[in-house]
Amino acid sequence: MFKPLEETYKEEITATMQKEFGYPNVMMIPKIQKVVINVGLGEALDNAKAIEFAVRDIEQITGQKAVLTKAKTSIAGFKLREGRVIGVKVTLRGRKMWAFLQRLIHLALPRTRDFQGVNGDAFDGRGNYTLGLPEQLIFPEINYDKIDKVRGLSISIVTSAQTDEEGHRLLALMGMPFKHDGQG
Repeated sequence: MFKPLEETYKEEITATMQKEFGYPNVMMIPKIQKVVINVGLGEALDNAKAIEFAVRDIEQITGQKAVLTKAKTSIAGFKLREGRVIGVKVTLRGRKMWAFLQRLIHLALPRTRDFQGVNGDAFDGRGNYTLGLPEQLIFPEINYDKIDKVRGLSISIVTSAQTDEEGHRLLALMGMPFKHDGQG
């Protein structure tokens, strides 16, 4: 099996990052602060059961209670009213965050059909990375027979990195399978 990701970070990645970027202080080395998993539920306006299924799926994947996100404003064109549930999210920190990242990198992503690697350009300018997944089925916790519909989800990895280069290197050292498009 794999060495726990948190151990790898503390024992190997911090030393490598300090050497490569020349941080004078170990507290300057970027770390992962939290992981936010979000499922948008536009279909919940027509199908109330969709919320239950999405909550169950995201709670199985993360092992943590999900929070319902509600519309802040009404948008007539989308038949959306203020206060209606339009999504489900979970914020992971600490041990659950490390366990989730380990499963994502080493189990879930390689299970994706025709997987070529994740896009290395999805950084926000401050070292945070957002990854969109087309289906929840890539996670081993999800039973194919018990889902009502294939749903996509977005995973945001928030780091303390100051630049995209630092964030990219941190995730690459953790094993994030970035696409190799000939640029490094």
